[in-house]
Amino acid sequence: MATGMSSTGVDEHALRAQVRAKYRDVARFPTREFHFHTGRALAERLGYDEALLATLPAGAVESFAGVGNPFSLHPLRAGERVVDVGSGAGLDTLVAASHVGPSGAVIGVDMTPEMLEKARAAAAEVGLRNVEFREALAEALPVEDGWADVVISNGALNLCPDKSTVFAEIRRVLRPGGRVQFADIVTGRPIPQAAVQNIDLWAA
Repeated sequence: MATGMSSTGVDEHALRAQVRAKYRDVARFPTREFHFHTGRALAERLGYDEALLATLPAGAVESFAGVGNPFSLHPLRAGERVVDVGSGAGLDTLVAASHVGPSGAVIGVDMTPEMLEKARAAAAEVGLRNVEFREALAEALPVEDGWADVVISNGALNLCPDKSTVFAEIRRVLRPGGRVQFADIVTGRPIPQAAVQNIDLWAA
């Protein structure tokens, strides 16, 4: 587990605390206005199947805060094993579970207890037995080596200061020939160091 100052000069403990606080609010108060979009309207705008969304528990949908649609990159196949990094309230995890079916398996990993509580409740509500949620950091995925056929993520990797460790963990849990499907916020230009070290900007 990464601790202390990251290679970017960001206090990782302070950053994680602020990110947890932000997404704790998204879990607890999903109708509140945030500086980012959330909920069903966002999922529909990003191309999620409306009929499938209608089958998912409200808790998973209302606290959705993704930035794209990782399933638009490549369809998941029945029987595949999937890890969702930064699974939040569980929308992507449940969508993945519907795609891989009972012969597949999905593990959602998140560091915010309130999001995990909503995700677990949603999975229980629809009776999914091929889904499990685990509390951990993206830098230390609680998944065995080579377990996953696919790793997905949606708007979470940009919040991790130590991306080299995160991608090393993703590679570790993927089987040979496995694939990564993620949606995130990126920049094509260098970010000034003062901005990199501003935790408020990370969480924003």
